Amino acid sequence: MKNALALGTFDGIHIAHREVLNLPKDCKKIAVTFEKPPKMFLNGNYELIMSFEDKCQAIKSLGYDEIVALDFFKIKDTEPEDFLSFLYENYNPTVISCGFNYRFGKGGKGDVILLKKFCQEKGIELNICKQVSLEEQVISSSFVRDLLKSGEIEKANSLLLKPFCFSAEVIKGDSRGRTIGFPTINQKYPQELVKIKFGVYKTKVLFDGKEYDGITNIGIRPTFESNYVISETYIKDFSGDLYGKTVKVVPYKFLREEKKFSCLLDLKNQIEKDIT
Repeated sequence: MKNALALGTFDGIHIAHREVLNLPKDCKKIAVTFEKPPKMFLNGNYELIMSFEDKCQAIKSLGYDEIVALDFFKIKDTEPEDFLSFLYENYNPTVISCGFNYRFGKGGKGDVILLKKFCQEKGIELNICKQVSLEEQVISSSFVRDLLKSGEIEKANSLLLKPFCFSAEVIKGDSRGRTIGFPTINQKYPQELVKIKFGVYKTKVLFDGKEYDGITNIGIRPTFESNYVISETYIKDFSGDLYGKTVKVVPYKFLREEKKFSCLLDLKNQIEKDIT
């Protein structure tokens, strides 16, 4: 079977990424990407839309046979021509697909012009995907990230292959929720992920192969401040101990911003409104 390569970071697997990932069905599909995007090392403020594990699952759901996760530090000083030779010698592709702005090699010196010349010399079919726009808005990971930061979770999710989500271990909280009849699970929000707008969301909560409805507050808890971003989720129709378990939370609707309450009774009344 012939090999086809899709080249890119693919953070979020949004609709523009899926153009690049749309390879011929009669080929072995191989995605060449990074476990951590180069921008994470070049820009200290870079935040991921999805974890590497979720990205791999999403790519495989598109029928991919193999995912090559490049180590940025091992190839960052590789000349562009040598990187292309590495791909050719190791994967012998008959088709290569990438975005119009794909860069590669030391200092990002390699571009689609060099890639096109290389493919012509080797007889490789090259698919350079054009810029994708929706309602005159260029679709990119940066745009999706901005939507998430502004609380436009529904619009962001409409562009992604899989809804934005995060997974984290359930940690001990202060049990205040139990005292007002709304026990919550507490999780440290993953540091590497984009900080979605602080506030309260309707969520889906997944663990032990089951899915529940939830209400999740993400932020620093203005009523009872924490020194890190925390996720607190009330899981409807569930009672049990989840301490130490990894739970996936999928926010799908922004309800309201974080608010500081003067007393527990006010907080309880607001939660009752949120869950209806």
